[in-house]
Amino acid sequence: MASNPPAAAAAPPPSSTTWHQRTLTLPCRGRGAHLITQDLEARVPEIRGYRIGLLHVFAQHTSCALSLNENWDADVRLDMADALDRIVPEEGSGQELYRHSCEGADDMPAHVKSALIGASVSVPISEGKLAMGTWQGVYLLEFRNGKQSRRLVTTLQGERY
Repeated sequence: MASNPPAAAAAPPPSSTTWHQRTLTLPCRGRGAHLITQDLEARVPEIRGYRIGLLHVFAQHTSCALSLNENWDADVRLDMADALDRIVPEEGSGQELYRHSCEGADDMPAHVKSALIGASVSVPISEGKLAMGTWQGVYLLEFRNGKQSRRLVTTLQGERY
């Protein structure tokens, strides 16, 4: 008895998901917590073309971090920097706290803070805008005393209009 071959599965519909990636270089800002939400919106205008999606931002460095936090009161940024300095001090009471110091006393504490906070954030996109809460913003937390520019890789994924 001959059997009929199984029916071919219908091909899935083409994906409407698109990707866009860009590397940004942020200017030197000095040590502290810096609100960069407007930088991201201005320098990644493609966000406006996504109906729904995600913006992933990744810092290509091990001595800074990215975070979402309060964006209204600038004192929050100052308090954040101060709190991290208390949690991960640069100096002890007359003794060295870290073995790695070849790049300066601020380097190893910067690596620890970066590991604690993280090198990336992801923010949802809804109707062409970053879908953050009313008081949320994206911070670049700079832990080094020197003034260096920072590279951020931004990756958009989602459904375009």
